[in-house]
Amino acid sequence: MKNTTERMINYRSPEVRRCIRFVSTKFIPRLLLVLMCAIYILPYYWMIVTSLKGVVELRALPPTFFPREFHFENYIEALQYIPFFKFMRNSLILAAGCIVGATISNSLIGYGFSRIHWPFREPLFYVVIATMFIPFPVILVALFDIFAKMRMVNTFAPLIIPSFVGSALYIFMIRQFLFTIPREISDAGFIDGANEFQIFMRLIVPLMQPVIAVVAIFTALASWNDFMGPLIYIQNEELYPLSIGLQFFRTQHEVQYSMLMAASALVALPVVVIFLCFQRFFVEGITIGALKG
Repeated sequence: MKNTTERMINYRSPEVRRCIRFVSTKFIPRLLLVLMCAIYILPYYWMIVTSLKGVVELRALPPTFFPREFHFENYIEALQYIPFFKFMRNSLILAAGCIVGATISNSLIGYGFSRIHWPFREPLFYVVIATMFIPFPVILVALFDIFAKMRMVNTFAPLIIPSFVGSALYIFMIRQFLFTIPREISDAGFIDGANEFQIFMRLIVPLMQPVIAVVAIFTALASWNDFMGPLIYIQNEELYPLSIGLQFFRTQHEVQYSMLMAASALVALPVVVIFLCFQRFFVEGITIGALKG
């Protein structure tokens, strides 16, 4: 009985409670986050490790989790195996065109749905949001038929033009962000004699930089990683982006895994750099737009 009492007293002591609170509120959540990050980073680590292995080590069983010898020449050979810089130029053209179209169109449409009052604004906004639930393959054949009749197949146009008509997700993000901007700013512009377009360009757009940066990042990622679009609309090898060009590492009999992983690492590098450079805008644009509905 005495031992039980002493055990209960020790259990209820401030030091024990502090230790239990630390384990339950700080240690365990951080441990779970570390494990989740490790699982997420594992494919990227394996890509880098594979890109630095030789042919013999690639075929070794069991596989090695760290290269015995570093073969940095795989990156040089990957650049020479395919016209890498030509494909990168095409990817940059596509990404730049889509970013321009997405930032302009979604900003204007989001502004119209949030700051301008007009009949049937809310019902039409719900219709726009409902388009998010339509699978892309449903409209794929219709889009291809439209661009084929306009003689735009085998050009960059079918991959860039859709970004100029807006996206439901980006319109929703910009609309929610604009709700956080006080209406008095627009009213002050009207008092000074500015029209709606001048208010949008001179007053609202500078305040929209975080959410515009988010739209630009998402659009750049989607365009950079797009595989189905170029595969459907482009048949000319001179116009292939990197997402299609990586398929040239697959020969009829084998896959050049070391060079494929080296090229994949080079393709992923710009995406990582863009995210690190615009991380502050990315987080700010996401969080601020979620504060008010």
